[in-house]
Amino acid sequence: MMGGGFIGGFHGGGMILMALFGLIFMGVVITGLWMGLKYLTLSSGRSLGVKRTEPLTQLKMRLARGELTPDEYEMLRAHLRD
Repeated sequence: MMGGGFIGGFHGGGMILMALFGLIFMGVVITGLWMGLKYLTLSSGRSLGVKRTEPLTQLKMRLARGELTPDEYEMLRAHLRD
């Protein structure tokens, strides 16, 4: 008999290490899943922090920047309301 104790002389230390490594492994898996989901939602623009601008607001901004004439603005605004 080796060391007069439990299995191989570890006195249960192996069980503690196995439990510790199991917890670490589960933490890594959960963190990986969380980061993957976070990446997917950010890349698709569906994140809660991403705010989409309304089309009419975008149209007003384009008019303010001079990208549209007032006639083009009115035509597009009427089209958006339909």
